[in-house]
Amino acid sequence: MSASTLWKGLLAQHSPAKIAFWGVNTIQFTCFWFASAVYTALPYIFPAFSARHKLQKYEKQPTPEEIWKCFRVVFRNQVLSSALQLSIIALDAYTGRPPTHRFDPILPSLTEVVRDVILCILIREVIAYYLHRLFHHPLLYKTMHKPHHAFSPPVALAAQYSTFREHVILGILPIAMPPAFLKSHVVTFWVFLALQLLETSTMHSGYDFFASFARRHDLHHEKFNVCFGPTGLMDWVHGTEWKNRADIKGMEVQ
Repeated sequence: MSASTLWKGLLAQHSPAKIAFWGVNTIQFTCFWFASAVYTALPYIFPAFSARHKLQKYEKQPTPEEIWKCFRVVFRNQVLSSALQLSIIALDAYTGRPPTHRFDPILPSLTEVVRDVILCILIREVIAYYLHRLFHHPLLYKTMHKPHHAFSPPVALAAQYSTFREHVILGILPIAMPPAFLKSHVVTFWVFLALQLLETSTMHSGYDFFASFARRHDLHHEKFNVCFGPTGLMDWVHGTEWKNRADIKGMEVQ
């Protein structure tokens, strides 16, 4: 059975609202929760392998108690964000507003998916960079963003460790807005969401996997004033990429 046939069958059996809700939560579970669980379990299952690839020393790693606290906060954010999504779905149904994403019976072409995902990544980079820098302003940092920096070095699960306000503004909006603005197909949105959740869990993992992809954000949690953006593009534009700053040029995370 082809993907197109499966998609048409799904549309015939379920409403767009139901598909949207369960699609987002399935991707959240697989690409964030499962990925974070794998990263978190590595020190306990493969301690030698984990120690070899960790960017920071063992003494700096969070304790099991801190990880359990992180789990409770992130799970709370998960429950509240799901409730928020259901509320928006209910409001859309009440007002008759059309779905945020397209639910065309014809699946998007590979070209369309790649094009929209690239555009979404670029738009998200701009939104996330400026919001992140704003949250580091002294007037907002203590009340909005400081809890997230409790984990230094970060761990994968701590990617969504924050106040719920920050989770919505800095975690959800920069990912939700680009495909909504582009009016992307919901399947394209799912691809983008999956990539972003895998990115953020890996970025906070503290491991040197994927050419030390996590090193930039690891450094952000240590220095606070560098590496604000997800990809580094806007950091390069504004000179906040760590390799461009003389005070920490060439520094390796210990």
